[in-house]
Amino acid sequence: MSDFEKDEVSGVETTGHAWDGVKELNNPLPRWWLSIFYATVVWAVGYCILYPAWPLVETTTKGVLGYSSRAEVQQSLVELNERRAPWRDRIAAADLDAIIGDEELLRFARRAGGAAFQLHCSQCHGSGAQGAPGYPNLNDDSWLWGGTLEEIHFTITHGVRNGGDEARDSEMPAFGEDLSAEETEATAAYVLKLGGLEHDAALAQKGATIFEENCAACHGESGEGDQSLGAPKLADAIWLLAGDQEGIVSQIKNPKHGVMPSWGDKLDAVTVKELAVYVHTLGGGQ
Repeated sequence: MSDFEKDEVSGVETTGHAWDGVKELNNPLPRWWLSIFYATVVWAVGYCILYPAWPLVETTTKGVLGYSSRAEVQQSLVELNERRAPWRDRIAAADLDAIIGDEELLRFARRAGGAAFQLHCSQCHGSGAQGAPGYPNLNDDSWLWGGTLEEIHFTITHGVRNGGDEARDSEMPAFGEDLSAEETEATAAYVLKLGGLEHDAALAQKGATIFEENCAACHGESGEGDQSLGAPKLADAIWLLAGDQEGIVSQIKNPKHGVMPSWGDKLDAVTVKELAVYVHTLGGGQ
C-alpha cells in the first residue's frame, strides 16, 4: 500500500507535501513536455560531442567537428582585408585632394574612416562627432587649428599638447594672477558681447580695453581667433567650454587645456588618411 493519501476531491494520490493546508497532487508531467525535455538532453549530449563545450585548464574540448568561432571570425577578417586591399593601396598611393576628387575612392575612404572614427575617436568627440564640453564639435566650421584636409590630417597624425615633437601646442595664460576680479568679470562680459550674446553693457565697455591689452594678441582685436596658435574664435558664439559669464570668467582665471593623442604612431598611414577625409566631409571642412 502507498504511504501517501489520496485527495478526496480528485482521487489523485498526494506527494505528502502541504503548504497552508494545500496539498500537492502527484500528477505526472505531460508526455509532450517530457518528450521535449528528453530531446533537449539528447541534443546537449550531441552538442558536447560535436562542438567545443567543456572548459579545461588552458583550453576547451575541441569537438568531433573541430569547429571554432574564433577561427571563423579570423577567416572572415582575412577575406575582408583581401577585398579592401586594392582600395587601401589606391588610398596609400593617392594624395588627399586626389581622394576627394575620386567619387568611388571618396566613398570608400568615408566609410572606412567612419568605422575608424567610431572605434578611436567617438569616445571624446561623440558618435556623431557632435563633441562635448572640452571636446570640439567636428560638424561645424569652427576650427582651432584649421579645417583644410592637410590641417586636419596633421592634427590627427600628431595630436595636440601630448608632448610630441610635432604636436600642436599652445597654452592660454592664467590671468587670475594678473587681473583683478572686477577686471576679469569685465573681460568676460566683453567676450560675451563679441559673440553676440546677452551681456552687461557697462561691464563690457570696461572690458574692451582690458581685452585689447591682454587677449587681442592671440584672439584678434575683434575676437576672430588665430588658427596658427590654436586660439579660438570668440565672435561666433561657438564654445569649447561653458559660454556664459561664469564659465568665461573661470577660463580667464585658470584656463583648461585639452590634450589629443597622436594617432600617427598608433594607426597606419592609410587609416589616418581615411579619418582625415571622414572628418573633413562631416560638414565643416574648409
